[in-house]
Amino acid sequence: MTVDAIANAKAALRSIPMFDGRDPEMFAIKRLGGLTNLVYQVVAGDNSYCLRIAGEGTEEYIDRAVEAHNATAAANAGVSPQVLHFDPTSGLMLTRYLDGTKTMSPDLFRSTSGAPGRAAEAFRQLHTSGQTFQFRFELFSMIDDYLNVLATKDTDLPEGYHDILGEAEIVRAALAANPAALAPCHCDPLCENFLDTGTRMWIVDWEYSGMNDPLWDLGDLSVEGGFDPRHDEEMMTAYFPAGATDAQWGRMVIYKAMCDLLWTLWGLIQHANKNPAEDFWAYATERFERCKKLMADPAFAQHIAAVSRG
Repeated sequence: MTVDAIANAKAALRSIPMFDGRDPEMFAIKRLGGLTNLVYQVVAGDNSYCLRIAGEGTEEYIDRAVEAHNATAAANAGVSPQVLHFDPTSGLMLTRYLDGTKTMSPDLFRSTSGAPGRAAEAFRQLHTSGQTFQFRFELFSMIDDYLNVLATKDTDLPEGYHDILGEAEIVRAALAANPAALAPCHCDPLCENFLDTGTRMWIVDWEYSGMNDPLWDLGDLSVEGGFDPRHDEEMMTAYFPAGATDAQWGRMVIYKAMCDLLWTLWGLIQHANKNPAEDFWAYATERFERCKKLMADPAFAQHIAAVSRG
C-alpha cells in the first residue's frame, strides 16, 4: 500500500464513532481488492473489520442511502456480514471481517468443488428471506440511465450498440409477458463478491442491489464465472432442487446476455472516468461482443419463446 492509501484509511477510521478515543496508528491495516472503491482489512485488538471507502465518481450512479439499507437487510437475511457503520453521504462503510473465508474468482468458482451450488444456495436464502430492498433494479431503465450518464462524457459506444439494444426489445416483451415475482437480489454478482468457507458462501458489496427477478442473479453469476453447461447445471439444480422449468432456464440464459448489455455501459463510464483499476474499454467491448454472440445463437430464440410461454 502507498503511504497515501494508509493515511486515507486512518483518516476514515477516525471519523467512525465506535473508534472514538482509539488511535488508528495502533491498528493493523491491509489493502484488499476493489474495482471502484478502496477496501481494507482493519485489525483493532481482538477484532477484525472490513473498511470500504467509496471511489471517486461513484455517486453519479450509486445511491448510498439505498446501499446502506440493503446491506443491512442482507445481513439480516444471514448472507452478508453485519454492518457496523455506514455514512450515506460519503459511502464510508464498516462491517465485520469474515475470517476463514476465501475470496472467490472466476478460476476458483470453476475449479472449487461445489462452489456454484453453494452460491446458488446463498442466493436462494436471500431471495426467500422476506427482506425488502429499496430500489427496483429494472434492466431497461438502468440502460437508459447509464446512456444518460455517458451522454455527458467524452466516450463512444461500441459500434452497433443501439442496434443490439433495439433487438433486445423482443427480450423486453418476453419478460413482460410473464413478469417475475420480485425478490431482494444482489444484481452484481462478481465472483469476488463471494466469500467461501468451503461449506457455505457469504455475499458482499450491495451497491447495485435491489428488488429484481431472482434469475438475474444466477444468469449474471454464470457470466462472471465463465460457467460452462456443467457449472450452470450444478447452480440451477442447487437453486431448484425439484428441477428448473424451461422458462426458468430461459430467464437465466436471457439474463446472461442482458447483464452484458448493461455492464457494457458501466464499463464505458469507468473508462470515461479514467478509472485505473483495469482497461475498461476492453472490459466493455468484450462484454458487448459476448452479448452479441449469445443473442445470435439460434438457441437464444428458443429461450425467449420458453419465457414468453411461461
